[in-house]
Amino acid sequence: MSLLTDRNPTDAARHDGSITIDDVSMDFRTRDGGTIHALTESSLQIPSGQFISVLGPSGCGKSTLLRIIAGLAAPTSGSVLIGTETVNGPSRQVGIAFQTPALLQWYTVAENIGLPAKMGKNSHKGAVDARVDGLLDMVKLSGLGQKYPRELSGGMRQRVAIARCLVNDPAVILMDEPFGALDAITREYMHDELLSIWQASGATVFFITHDISEAVYLSDRVIVMSPRPGRIVADMTIGLPRPRGEATRQSPEFARLAADLRQHISH
Repeated sequence: MSLLTDRNPTDAARHDGSITIDDVSMDFRTRDGGTIHALTESSLQIPSGQFISVLGPSGCGKSTLLRIIAGLAAPTSGSVLIGTETVNGPSRQVGIAFQTPALLQWYTVAENIGLPAKMGKNSHKGAVDARVDGLLDMVKLSGLGQKYPRELSGGMRQRVAIARCLVNDPAVILMDEPFGALDAITREYMHDELLSIWQASGATVFFITHDISEAVYLSDRVIVMSPRPGRIVADMTIGLPRPRGEATRQSPEFARLAADLRQHISH
């Protein structure tokens, strides 16, 4: 059984990765006393284990919504639940990967991956080290645990960041344009790597991107948000068969879905 799916049945509720976004709005106060309406009355239901991508123009509130799900920001109104628990702050049930890997350059790859787990109150070094070894294998970096981030390529560093966000066995993985800084060839390679990791983990993925083709290739559903104040204007099911590969990108259905999504996005 997979490293990340070998779970105690009694922990089923703890690993319920469903996300309920209920009528969430978010306002920010400016220094001159004004108000920025970032999100307005946004609702969404994401079943556990789905891969969801979010598209929309810059400034539409995609990252704000991700931060609210992560417990890093509190909405002005509305609520978010992960499983049956209301999000009131950061949780070990949520892993986050950003566009920049933000690795500690003076830590080895293995130390970077294990850091969130070792910060826990009840962490056991032997168990964390074993988990890190398993994650290195999962992200195809076996044997590189003692390297430093500067010794790795951009794609490898992003895989380290993904492994780090998996170390606490999260029910939900939040990703904010994690491949935005990569070249096109590395980016397509990382798409397939991410899908393999997602399928092994069983986690729910909430993935922000500006790339329509990326969203279609990766996702079970694609959410489109309007310009600010952000709201959900489309929720498209991506019925392309899995596993996906180059033939998927070349298929007429892929092109049709991408064209449909493009029509929903306002600039």
